[in-house]
Amino acid sequence: MRFETWLIFLIASIGLSVSPGPNGLLALTHGALHGRRKTLFTIMGGALGFTVLIALCMFGIGALIKSSLVWLTVLKWVGGAYLVWLGIQVWRAPPITVELDTAASQANGWSLFRQGALSAATNPKGLLFFSAFLPQFIDPARGLFMQFVVVALTFATTEFAVEFALASAAYRVRPWLKRVGRRFNRTCGGIFVAIGAALPLRS
Repeated sequence: MRFETWLIFLIASIGLSVSPGPNGLLALTHGALHGRRKTLFTIMGGALGFTVLIALCMFGIGALIKSSLVWLTVLKWVGGAYLVWLGIQVWRAPPITVELDTAASQANGWSLFRQGALSAATNPKGLLFFSAFLPQFIDPARGLFMQFVVVALTFATTEFAVEFALASAAYRVRPWLKRVGRRFNRTCGGIFVAIGAALPLRS
Protein backbone atom coordinates (compact mmCIF):
# COMPACT_ATOMS: atom_id res chain seq x y z
CA MET A 1 0.00 0.00 0.00
CA ARG A 2 1.40 3.38 -1.02
CA PHE A 3 1.99 5.88 1.78
CA GLU A 4 -0.55 8.40 0.48
CA THR A 5 -3.17 5.64 0.22
CA TRP A 6 -2.40 4.52 3.78
CA LEU A 7 -2.65 8.12 5.01
CA ILE A 8 -6.13 8.47 3.48
CA PHE A 9 -7.10 5.15 5.04
CA LEU A 10 -5.80 6.31 8.44
CA ILE A 11 -7.87 9.52 8.27
CA ALA A 12 -10.94 7.56 7.19
CA SER A 13 -10.38 5.04 10.00
CA ILE A 14 -10.24 7.83 12.57
CA GLY A 15 -13.50 9.21 11.19
CA LEU A 16 -15.10 5.77 11.44
CA SER A 17 -13.77 5.13 14.94
CA VAL A 18 -15.06 8.39 16.42
CA SER A 19 -18.48 8.10 14.76
CA PRO A 20 -21.39 6.63 16.74
CA GLY A 21 -21.29 2.83 16.78
CA PRO A 22 -22.03 -0.16 19.03
CA ASN A 23 -18.43 -0.79 20.10
CA GLY A 24 -17.75 2.83 20.99
CA LEU A 25 -20.98 2.89 22.97
CA LEU A 26 -20.00 -0.38 24.68
CA ALA A 27 -16.58 1.01 25.62
CA LEU A 28 -18.22 4.17 26.96
CA THR A 29 -20.70 2.17 29.05
CA HIS A 30 -18.14 -0.32 30.35
CA GLY A 31 -15.74 2.51 31.15
CA ALA A 32 -18.38 4.11 33.36
CA LEU A 33 -19.40 0.81 34.95
CA HIS A 34 -16.10 -1.04 35.36
CA GLY A 35 -13.30 1.51 34.93
CA ARG A 36 -10.86 1.96 32.08
CA ARG A 37 -8.47 -0.85 33.04
CA LYS A 38 -11.15 -3.53 33.01
CA THR A 39 -12.64 -2.07 29.84
CA LEU A 40 -9.37 -2.93 28.09
CA PHE A 41 -10.78 -6.47 27.80
CA THR A 42 -13.84 -5.09 25.99
CA ILE A 43 -11.67 -3.02 23.66
CA MET A 44 -9.30 -5.91 22.83
CA GLY A 45 -12.28 -8.13 22.09
CA GLY A 46 -13.65 -5.48 19.74
CA ALA A 47 -10.28 -5.19 17.97
CA LEU A 48 -10.26 -8.95 17.39
CA GLY A 49 -13.84 -8.87 16.08
CA PHE A 50 -13.01 -6.07 13.65
CA THR A 51 -9.90 -7.93 12.46
CA VAL A 52 -12.04 -10.98 11.66
CA LEU A 53 -14.50 -8.80 9.70
CA ILE A 54 -11.66 -7.13 7.78
CA ALA A 55 -10.17 -10.53 6.91
CA LEU A 56 -13.52 -11.85 5.65
CA CYS A 57 -14.11 -8.77 3.55
CA MET A 58 -10.60 -8.32 2.14
CA PHE A 59 -9.98 -11.92 1.14
CA GLY A 60 -13.52 -12.29 -0.19
CA ILE A 61 -13.14 -9.13 -2.25
CA GLY A 62 -9.63 -10.21 -3.29
CA ALA A 63 -10.94 -13.51 -4.63
CA LEU A 64 -13.67 -11.68 -6.53
CA ILE A 65 -11.43 -9.14 -8.25
CA LYS A 66 -8.99 -11.86 -9.30
CA SER A 67 -11.68 -13.06 -11.67
CA SER A 68 -12.15 -9.60 -13.17
CA LEU A 69 -10.80 -6.13 -12.36
CA VAL A 70 -14.17 -4.77 -13.50
CA TRP A 71 -15.55 -6.01 -10.17
CA LEU A 72 -13.19 -3.69 -8.30
CA THR A 73 -14.61 -0.68 -10.14
CA VAL A 74 -18.16 -1.88 -9.52
CA LEU A 75 -17.43 -2.43 -5.82
CA LYS A 76 -15.89 1.01 -5.51
CA TRP A 77 -18.97 2.76 -6.92
CA VAL A 78 -21.48 0.62 -5.05
CA GLY A 79 -19.42 1.03 -1.89
CA GLY A 80 -19.20 4.79 -2.37
CA ALA A 81 -22.98 4.99 -2.73
CA TYR A 82 -23.40 2.95 0.45
CA LEU A 83 -21.05 5.24 2.38
CA VAL A 84 -23.02 8.29 1.24
CA TRP A 85 -26.26 6.61 2.36
CA LEU A 86 -24.67 5.67 5.69
CA GLY A 87 -23.49 9.25 6.16
CA ILE A 88 -27.04 10.51 5.64
CA GLN A 89 -28.33 8.02 8.25
CA VAL A 90 -25.69 9.12 10.78
CA TRP A 91 -26.49 12.80 10.03
CA ARG A 92 -30.17 12.19 10.82
CA ALA A 93 -29.56 9.98 13.89
CA PRO A 94 -30.64 11.26 17.33
CA PRO A 95 -27.95 12.11 19.92
CA ILE A 96 -26.35 9.18 21.72
CA THR A 97 -27.59 8.53 25.24
CA VAL A 98 -26.11 6.00 27.64
CA GLU A 99 -28.27 4.67 30.44
CA LEU A 100 -26.25 2.99 33.14
CA ASP A 101 -27.44 0.22 35.42
CA THR A 102 -25.75 1.18 38.65
CA ALA A 103 -26.65 -2.21 40.13
CA ALA A 104 -24.76 -4.07 37.40
CA SER A 105 -22.40 -6.70 38.72
CA GLN A 106 -18.69 -6.46 38.09
CA ALA A 107 -18.15 -8.67 35.05
CA ASN A 108 -14.94 -10.67 34.69
CA GLY A 109 -12.37 -9.98 31.98
CA TRP A 110 -13.39 -12.88 29.74
CA SER A 111 -17.02 -11.77 29.79
CA LEU A 112 -16.06 -8.23 28.78
CA PHE A 113 -13.71 -9.52 26.06
CA ARG A 114 -16.47 -11.74 24.67
CA GLN A 115 -18.97 -8.87 24.65
CA GLY A 116 -16.54 -6.64 22.74
CA ALA A 117 -15.68 -9.33 20.19
CA LEU A 118 -19.29 -10.33 19.55
CA SER A 119 -20.42 -6.70 19.29
CA ALA A 120 -17.90 -6.12 16.49
CA ALA A 121 -17.99 -9.47 14.68
CA THR A 122 -21.77 -9.99 14.64
CA ASN A 123 -22.74 -6.46 13.60
CA PRO A 124 -24.10 -6.79 10.02
CA LYS A 125 -23.60 -3.07 9.49
CA GLY A 126 -19.88 -3.58 10.16
CA LEU A 127 -19.69 -6.27 7.47
CA LEU A 128 -21.53 -4.03 5.02
CA PHE A 129 -19.34 -1.06 5.90
CA PHE A 130 -16.05 -2.87 5.39
CA SER A 131 -17.34 -4.46 2.17
CA ALA A 132 -18.03 -0.93 0.92
CA PHE A 133 -14.99 0.72 2.49
CA LEU A 134 -12.07 -1.62 1.79
CA PRO A 135 -12.29 -1.88 -2.03
CA GLN A 136 -11.37 1.81 -2.15
CA PHE A 137 -7.91 0.91 -0.82
CA ILE A 138 -7.12 -2.49 -2.33
CA ASP A 139 -4.33 -2.42 -4.91
CA PRO A 140 -4.78 -5.52 -7.12
CA ALA A 141 -1.17 -5.23 -8.29
CA ARG A 142 0.18 -5.83 -4.77
CA GLY A 143 0.07 -8.79 -2.41
CA LEU A 144 -3.25 -9.02 -0.60
CA PHE A 145 -1.89 -10.48 2.65
CA MET A 146 0.44 -7.58 3.40
CA GLN A 147 -2.33 -5.12 2.54
CA PHE A 148 -4.56 -6.96 5.02
CA VAL A 149 -1.88 -6.72 7.73
CA VAL A 150 -1.47 -2.96 7.18
CA VAL A 151 -5.23 -2.30 7.02
CA ALA A 152 -6.12 -4.49 10.02
CA LEU A 153 -3.29 -3.15 12.17
CA THR A 154 -4.10 0.47 11.29
CA PHE A 155 -7.81 0.14 11.95
CA ALA A 156 -7.41 -1.96 15.13
CA THR A 157 -4.90 0.55 16.55
CA THR A 158 -7.15 3.51 15.73
CA GLU A 159 -10.23 1.82 17.18
CA PHE A 160 -8.29 0.80 20.31
CA ALA A 161 -7.06 4.36 20.90
CA VAL A 162 -10.51 5.93 20.43
CA GLU A 163 -12.33 3.36 22.58
CA PHE A 164 -9.74 3.62 25.34
CA ALA A 165 -10.13 7.40 25.32
CA LEU A 166 -13.92 6.98 25.59
CA ALA A 167 -13.58 4.50 28.45
CA SER A 168 -11.10 6.77 30.26
CA ALA A 169 -13.33 9.83 30.02
CA ALA A 170 -16.68 8.03 30.31
CA TYR A 171 -18.25 10.27 32.95
CA ARG A 172 -17.11 13.46 31.21
CA VAL A 173 -17.97 12.36 27.66
CA ARG A 174 -21.54 11.20 28.38
CA PRO A 175 -22.92 14.67 29.30
CA TRP A 176 -20.98 16.24 26.42
CA LEU A 177 -22.47 13.81 23.90
CA LYS A 178 -25.93 14.49 25.25
CA ARG A 179 -25.36 18.24 24.89
CA VAL A 180 -23.76 18.37 21.42
CA GLY A 181 -24.69 14.91 20.13
CA ARG A 182 -26.68 16.07 17.14
CA ARG A 183 -23.89 18.33 15.86
CA PHE A 184 -21.42 15.51 16.49
CA ASN A 185 -23.54 13.09 14.42
CA ARG A 186 -23.79 15.61 11.60
CA THR A 187 -20.02 16.05 11.54
CA CYS A 188 -19.47 12.28 11.38
CA GLY A 189 -22.22 11.91 8.77
CA GLY A 190 -20.62 14.62 6.67
CA ILE A 191 -17.29 12.77 6.81
CA PHE A 192 -18.92 9.58 5.51
CA VAL A 193 -20.69 11.44 2.69
CA ALA A 194 -17.42 13.11 1.65
CA ILE A 195 -15.53 9.79 1.72
CA GLY A 196 -18.28 8.00 -0.22
CA ALA A 197 -18.41 10.74 -2.87
CA ALA A 198 -14.65 11.22 -3.28
CA LEU A 199 -13.01 7.80 -2.99
CA PRO A 200 -14.55 6.09 -6.07
CA LEU A 201 -13.21 8.98 -8.19
CA ARG A 202 -9.63 8.14 -7.27
CA SER A 203 -7.69 6.31 -9.95
